[in-house]
This record gives sequence, C-alpha cells and structure tokens, in this order.
Amino acid sequence: MARITGSWLSGPNAEPGDNPPGEYQGKELGLPQSGPGALAPFTRRVIAVLVDWFISMGLAAIIVRPNPEHIISKMTIPKGQQPPSHFEVITQALSTPTLLVWFVLGIAAVTLFGFTPGQYFLKIRVSRVDAEAPVGFVRALVRQLILLFVIPALFTDSDGRGMHDRATGTALVYSR
Repeated sequence: MARITGSWLSGPNAEPGDNPPGEYQGKELGLPQSGPGALAPFTRRVIAVLVDWFISMGLAAIIVRPNPEHIISKMTIPKGQQPPSHFEVITQALSTPTLLVWFVLGIAAVTLFGFTPGQYFLKIRVSRVDAEAPVGFVRALVRQLILLFVIPALFTDSDGRGMHDRATGTALVYSR
C-alpha cells in the first residue's frame, strides 16, 4: 500500500533520466498523446468546473428566486450599520442551492452523457480508463462526492489525474 500511494503522491519522477524521451501523460493508461482521447490539461478542467458552477448558480436562482428586499427586511441590523447589498444577500441565499444543483447536475450529466455542460463547451469528457464503457451512475456519484471537497482534485498523479479520477478509474480526456 505504501508503495502505491507513495508513487502516486510523489508525482512524476524528479530525475530526468528516469523517463525516456517521448513519454507523455496518459501513456501508461494507453491514451494517445494528442487528439481525441488524450488527457485534458489542468487549466481546461478548472475552466469547465467554473462554467458548471455558473450554470448551477443560474439554475439555482431560477429555482429559489431569492427576494433581497424581503430577506433584508427580516434581518436584525444594528443602528448605524449599513444593510448588506442586494448582491451579497442574493449570493448568500444561493450558496447552498448552487452547490446542490452543481452536485446533481454533475452526477446526472456524467451518467447520461459522459460530460457536464462545462466539459462539453470545452470539448472534454469523462472517460473510463479500464474499459470502453460508459462511466455509469456509481462512478459518477463517487467522483462528484470526492469533488465536493475540492482539494483532492488538486493533487494529481504522474498522469495528471486528480484523486477523484484515480479513485473512480476515470480520466478527463479530449472528446473531439
């Protein structure tokens, strides 16, 4: 176990002589170096999450329809203190609904289509690395549960996959 996690946590080999020339991220997984099926870069994955978050925020606003005037009128504001702005009230009212919509959207979209709306716009998708099969509900659920904690997605292995992808046997790859 220590050997597996140690090699994963240590990231890519630090010594330049250990990797033969021409090696690339995803080679050990049997993925191509470029084009459809190649691993997507970290920046593209982060932008996809941000797009998904803003879509989820819009959907949450449609569902919840927060009324800032009503919320501010219910607040107890000490004398001499300014009430919060409408923007602050709305973003606070939408924080939990946005997270819930993002969570459900991620599971449903990856289960049904293999990508979220943000991933679709950025031409990437979630793919299983162990078989040519759909991701499925259980893998999408576990992947999204781990993504809730954000930090595991920042730790990547030598192939550039986050802990959520490694745990579920998936990878974010170019779709076209």
